[in-house]
Amino acid sequence: MKKRVRSYTISAVAEMFDIHPQTLRMYEREGLLKPSRSDGNTRVYSDEDLERLEVILSLTRDLGVNLAGVEIIINMREKMDAMQREFERFFEYLRAHASEFQRQETGDNSTDALIPVSRFRRTLYTEVKIDTE
Repeated sequence: MKKRVRSYTISAVAEMFDIHPQTLRMYEREGLLKPSRSDGNTRVYSDEDLERLEVILSLTRDLGVNLAGVEIIINMREKMDAMQREFERFFEYLRAHASEFQRQETGDNSTDALIPVSRFRRTLYTEVKIDTE
């Protein structure tokens, strides 16, 4: 059974959030909102669009952030969400392969590397004296 996605018209959204429909159109022009379109080219807002609108209104109304700042904040949030998903996938990979890593640690220290690498680095220092006479 498919989950029915709720959708809202521009007038319904404007009334729900007590804003003018022109404000929603402006947010769309600025690229902050991207509602889908119906067959008749009417804007259709999803629950995800409403959540995004709540963030926009919170930033502008409560914190006084301008639209350029809102765009930056939303882009950063999206990047952080993507990074979080990437970290979760990486940690899941580590959990799934942890036993392989443990086996490699307990085995001999030989590697398939062409050049063995030491943890310690030797550095030679040469003292140079300059006569200024």
